[in-house]
Amino acid sequence: MQAALDAGLELIEQFVCEGTRPCVAPGEVHFISQNTLERVSTTVTPQKVLGVFAMQTPDLSALVDMSPSHSLEPQWILVADRVADPGNLGTMIRSAVAAGASAIVLTPGTVDPYSPKVVRSAAGAIFSSVVFSSVSLSQLAEMKWPLLGTTSHEKLSPLAYDEAVLTSGIALVMGNEAAGIALDQPISQWITIPHQGPVESLNVAMATTVLCFEVARQRKHHASGV
Repeated sequence: MQAALDAGLELIEQFVCEGTRPCVAPGEVHFISQNTLERVSTTVTPQKVLGVFAMQTPDLSALVDMSPSHSLEPQWILVADRVADPGNLGTMIRSAVAAGASAIVLTPGTVDPYSPKVVRSAAGAIFSSVVFSSVSLSQLAEMKWPLLGTTSHEKLSPLAYDEAVLTSGIALVMGNEAAGIALDQPISQWITIPHQGPVESLNVAMATTVLCFEVARQRKHHASGV
């Protein structure tokens, strides 16, 4: 809850376990018993203060303004395409924010970014990031975002991730855990993480972390002229 407050989210009301001090913030305060707190919480050992915050609903125009055709400084975004597991999505958001992504975009069919498990897995990162929901890959392409699609299929002739140029304005697209990214989507460049051993592919959250920090590494070196 403190992470949401620190990020400037609007607190509507808070539910406080009896004997615990409420957060010093606007909004109504309701005192409840420990038994009630455990019944309404989604965790086994809930925190003593629960908060209800106003949902963030960024306008799509902000996503257009970040695109390479509008922004003077190249920005990059992470796109979760129909990612189904909340733990995966939360970890992906956490890694993207840590690596400096300007925004997180979720295509239709992706799990709710504000479901309890996503929020916990993101460890507060979701509150300090701009999250756009239900935006298709076609819409991003229309906004002039170059879509870098990740794949483990050699038939697509993907470029190794550390050989791809990731310093310009890009949208890094991570596909569904089972199906990946549909081949009929407007992908500008396919990239892959080469690996050895009898493993078909990496977990999407793990792959996202590797790629996000490769983006950050390349941009740091580019900025320093290395």
